[in-house]
This record gives sequence, structure tokens and C-alpha cells, in this order.
Amino acid sequence: MFKKALLFTVLLFLCTTPVYAQAPTPESLELSINLVWVMLGAILVFFMHAGFAMVESGFTRSKNTLNILMKNFLTICTAALLFFIAGYGIMFGSSTGSIIGTNGFFLNGVEDIGFFVFQAMFVATCATIISGAVAERIKLGSYILIVVAMTAFIYPVVGHWIWQDNGWLTTLGFSDFAGSTVVHLTGATGALVVTLVLGPRIGKYSGKNVNVIPGHNLPLGALGIFILWLGWFVFNGGSTLAADPSLVPYVIGTTLLSTSAALISSSFYTKLRFKKMDASLSMNGVLGGLVGITAGAAEISLGGSIIIGLVSGILLVEAIRFIDTKLRIDDPVGAIAVHGVCGIWGTLAIGFFSMDTGLFYGNGVTQLGIQATGVLSVMIWVSITAGGFAYVLNKISPIRVSAEEEEAGLDFTEHGSSAYHFKDNLMEGTTTLKAPVGLADRLNQGTSGQPSAKSS
Repeated sequence: MFKKALLFTVLLFLCTTPVYAQAPTPESLELSINLVWVMLGAILVFFMHAGFAMVESGFTRSKNTLNILMKNFLTICTAALLFFIAGYGIMFGSSTGSIIGTNGFFLNGVEDIGFFVFQAMFVATCATIISGAVAERIKLGSYILIVVAMTAFIYPVVGHWIWQDNGWLTTLGFSDFAGSTVVHLTGATGALVVTLVLGPRIGKYSGKNVNVIPGHNLPLGALGIFILWLGWFVFNGGSTLAADPSLVPYVIGTTLLSTSAALISSSFYTKLRFKKMDASLSMNGVLGGLVGITAGAAEISLGGSIIIGLVSGILLVEAIRFIDTKLRIDDPVGAIAVHGVCGIWGTLAIGFFSMDTGLFYGNGVTQLGIQATGVLSVMIWVSITAGGFAYVLNKISPIRVSAEEEEAGLDFTEHGSSAYHFKDNLMEGTTTLKAPVGLADRLNQGTSGQPSAKSS
């Protein structure tokens, strides 16, 4: 019986006709290549959040490092979930009055999941801009509530105006290829108004003096900037939404040239301005050049991108100085200058340098006026919504930690741990707060909720 069954099985395999997959068509191959390019872009834009975390950590004090890392993790996860629930529908749903989308919530009826993933990385980038500006003094819970407001509603409305086919700024002719305004100016304006509600860090200003509070690890910040620079090639290049063999290299080329020019101009300008080539300002110049070219990367010439970068680098240095010393707004990482001031410049630069509509190409000032209208509209919208939300939140419960908690460091007060462990406890005898409880202590807590005698 066994031999008969074995013989039948062999004959069955011999008689089976092989089934071949349908031969790929040029259209299906093009679709697959485009999808791979956009998904690669989404992955590398996700990796940019490691860069943001490194920049923010390196440019601030060591006692707040763990808090900054946690904020960055929570930002991208919160943003992704809320963009799925509501943000995508508000941003790309069917337009009501060219102001807001009204369907596509929970991705109902949405077939292009790849586009959702790519855009989710952008909304998280916008939100994390706020993290650096408010570093070292905001309560973690308050920060997360602000991220909720930004990612679920405030940012998606801006995106609908500009990146949805029927948005009112889109129909007006506003141009923002990869988000100098949509992503960067929106995030920077939110950072500005929340920072105004928070106030400066303790010790930043004393009378008329402006005190420097140096970051604890500039090499870490430099690594973060290199990561952001890498990711930005696909932040802009991936915004083509297709592996276009002519457009993608062009966009990456303008991005590279603008950034390189910005680093050169910021470096030598600080040497001229302050008699020393300032490293932190020069490195921030790289980010300023990236933000500056983001709006026009696809429609500005290679030479024009260099000019935009040169201006961005100088503008960045002066903007940080003006915000810090004249406006006395405490922004530890320069996020408002990088993403806000350079975002405005990059958006307006289209009105001058666009090969299709720019003033310098004989097309008048119409496009410049449209760009200015968009910039002003977004700043008003975000100032009212994000500023109003932060103000009300602060009235309900202060969004800032206490002075004692700020002095101790947010790693200590918000997480009961620290990013770095030193041989001596530098805080011993300087605070009435309880000593931090490490993970091992928490795992070994008895029913009383106190660490065991051994662990203490």
C-alpha cells in the first residue's frame, strides 16, 4: 500500500504543469521602482530623527539628555498614530472650502499606504522642531499634548492648504516643493509661541547680560547634523514621489550645493563677525542651507541654489544672535532661526530664483507676492492655534517644571535616571529632591513601593 501511494505521488508531481508569474510590464516595473524610491525616502527621513535627537542632546546640558531622547521617541510614535487617526484625512481628504479635509480618517478608502508612510515622517519632523526650542524646562506631559495638537490638527491644516490639490494656497499658485513652509516654518512658529509661554531657562539672562549655556557634547551634535544632512537628500529627493532619472539627481544636486555654500558662508561670516570661526553656528549653517533650499529644490538653478545657501548661512548667524540677544528668546539649539527664518527665506527665494516664475527670470513680482501671502498666512494660523493651545494649557496647569526640578535636570526629575553615570553624585547636598531611582531599584521595589535596603 505504501509503495502504491509513493508511486501515485511521484506521478502526480510529474504530471503537474508549472505555473509562472505573470511577466512584468514596463508600467508595473516603473510603479515598483517608484515605490521603492519613496519607501527608501521614508526610511531615511525616519532616520533623520536620530539626527534631531543627537543635535538636541549635544547642544544642551548632560543632565537633560535622557529627557530629550525620550521626547524624540515619543514624538515620532505619537505623530504616526495621530496622523493615521486624523491628520492624514485633514491634510489629504476631500477639501471643504479649500481649507480642511473631511474624509480618509483611519485611512478609510486610502489605497496608497506608501504615500501615508512618507508623509507621516514629515509630520513627525515638524513636531520635533519644537522639542529643541523648549528643551531643558518643559514638562514631558505638556510637551506631548502640544505634539498631539500639532500633528493631529495644526500641521495637517497647513498641509491641506499647500499640498492638497484643492487647497487655497495651492490654487493661488503657492510653491513649496518639500516643505520650507509646510514643515519647517510651521514647526518653528509653533516652537516660537510655546517658548514665549515657557520663558527662558534659569540663568540665561541676568539683567542686561546674556549668558551662554554651552551644550555638553558638540561632537554628538555634529554627528546629528551629518545624519540630518544625509536624510535631507531624500527628504527633498523623495518628494519627487517618483524615481525620475532627471529630476531626482537635480533635486539632490541643488540640496548639496545650497548646503555646502551655507556652511562656507556661516563659517567665514562668524570669523569676520566675531574674530573666531564659531563651530556651533557654522554647523547650524548647514541646517539653514538645507531648510533654505527645501522649498525650491526642483525649480531653482544650480547656481541659484548656491546663492540661496550663501544667504542662508549669513542669515542664520544673524537670526540666532538677534533672537538670543535682542528678542531675548531662549532657544537652546537655534531651531527658530534654522527652521523659521531660513524657512521664510527659502520660501520667498522662489519668487526671485524660480526658473519658471521668478523675478530674476523676467516674470515680475506676482510669485513673490503669492509666496509672501503663504508665509504670512501660515505664521498667523500656527501662532493663534499653537500659541492659544499652549497658553490655555499653561493656565490649566503650568507647562514648565519647577525651578528646583530644572536645576536638578529633567533626566532626574522626569525619568528618575540619567543618560550618564558619574563616579560621584554631583547633586549630593544641593537639592532636597529624592535621589534618582534606577531601573534595578524599581524592579526590586517591595510592596511598600520603596527600594529594597540592598538596592538603596
